Amino acid sequence: MASRDLHNHIHPVPLIAPVAARTDNTAIVSAIIDTAGYESCELVLVTGTNTDANATFAVLVEDGNDPALGDNAAVADTFLLGTEAEAGFTYADDVECRKIGYAGGKRYVRMTVTPSGNDSGNIFLAGIALLGHPRHAPPANPPQ
Repeated sequence: MASRDLHNHIHPVPLIAPVAARTDNTAIVSAIIDTAGYESCELVLVTGTNTDANATFAVLVEDGNDPALGDNAAVADTFLLGTEAEAGFTYADDVECRKIGYAGGKRYVRMTVTPSGNDSGNIFLAGIALLGHPRHAPPANPPQ
């Protein structure tokens, strides 16, 4: 039974918007997430039904202090909660979630999901960033 307040301690932000099926190996680059005002950031992926029987999906998390991430760099493993390998998935991971946390000191974060072997089917992918531990609670509802 849920008995704690999570609602007033998180702020969801679109990471990867749902779109029509993806049918190739083009990298999927997320929105840039501004972590200002929050002490934690979790990047969450949601898969749909993936129909390519040999596709795999690698995850990369990058950060920086430039709002356009012109200074982007791969996040060192010591600043990730979980691993990029654990956040990755294959064609067999239908309707599942993957997560990876960011605990670095940069303001902006993004994720890139790179398909491989997606040559004969459709993939569906969406995601959100959950910003948590706001410096000023509660965060706005609905989220802005």
